[in-house]
Order: sequence, then structure tokens, then C-alpha cells
Amino acid sequence: MQNQYKIEVRMMKQILCFGDSNTYGYIPETKGRYAFEERWTGILAKALDKQGYRVIEEGLCGRTTVFEDELRIGRRGADLLPVLLESHKPLDRIVLMLGTNDCKTVYGASAEVIGRGIEKLIKQVRAVDPETKILLVSPIWLGEGVWEEGFDPEFNEKSVETSKKLKQIYQKIAKEYGCDFLAASDYVGPSEADREHLSKKSHKILAEAIYGVLAQAS
Repeated sequence: MQNQYKIEVRMMKQILCFGDSNTYGYIPETKGRYAFEERWTGILAKALDKQGYRVIEEGLCGRTTVFEDELRIGRRGADLLPVLLESHKPLDRIVLMLGTNDCKTVYGASAEVIGRGIEKLIKQVRAVDPETKILLVSPIWLGEGVWEEGFDPEFNEKSVETSKKLKQIYQKIAKEYGCDFLAASDYVGPSEADREHLSKKSHKILAEAIYGVLAQAS
């Protein structure tokens, strides 16, 4: 009698994390990049691995929702997201955290206009697969004085004000489109080093917060 072998194939569920430098893992003190296990995406990947999830990192410094950066190519999120949705298909979930770079003075965008950019990205996801679950994360606030000499001249006082209004706008959008929602600013803020990016400790805190929402939504 021949032995029969049963091969069990586990199809891993995939989570795409689409964001900017605070998803990339930019180090405010050195301008380098946190190690994978220090980034919120890496911490999340470790926590979800045993549950059969694969976390895909897609963080890019300077990325916006819909605005074109004339100085750096490929920063317009709406151009790349549809490609990623197709190349990584099927996706069980998407964690979407953008909006900080949209607050730059060069774009002159209000929080409401930035919200419309986020809506466009949500619609792109739904057009590819209506079943893909979306966790919309409003970004951290920009720190006071981020525009001062030695920090980031691409922002000004109005940029900080706009960043603080994104939570309310995104929360409304999440409800309208049936997305899960988390406000990163409820848990963490920018480092004192550059008033813009997350510290290593904040990456850990944010990872735990996002994990909590994903686990509850499962």
C-alpha cells in the first residue's frame, strides 16, 4: 500500500502598508532608516506572522496623496498605488497613512482638500477589490516650529494647523467609506530632533495601536 502524503498549503493573508517617511522609518537624528525590527511595519509584521499575515512595506519619503513633487519623482501616491494593488494582489488589508507632506507650503492645500486626496486613494483600492479592508490612519501632527531654521523649511505655521485638522477630516471619510480608523496623533507625536518624524519608541507605540485595531477588526 502506497503512502499517501497530504500537503497543506497555507495561503498567507497580505497587508499593504502605504505611507510616507513615517512608514519608511526615517530616523530624525541621522536621516538614516530604522532597522526593520524597529519600524512600526516590522514590529507589526512580527506580531501578525503567527496569525498568517504577511506585511508589505511601501513607505516613501515625501509621498503625498495626489500632489506632484516637482523636485522628486514618483511622490504622487495616486500614481503608484494602483500598480501596487495589482502587483501584490490579493490583499486582505491596506493600512493607509498619508497627508503630512500634503501640508507643505508649495501645495497650499487645506485639510479638506487633502481629505479629497485620501478619498481618491480609497476609491482606487475599492476599484481593484471592493473586499479589501482599509485601515485609514490620520498622521501625527507636525511639531511647532518645524519651519524654523535647522528644521524643515518646506512647512510653515499654517502647515502645522492643517496637520492638526486631518484627524477630524479622515475620521469622517473613514465612516463614509466604511473604513477602520485610527488617529496616530492620539498615541504619538513628532520627535524633538526634527519636529516631523517618529522616534524609535513612537514606532513601537504606533505598531501596538495599529495591531490593536487590526486584531479587533479580524
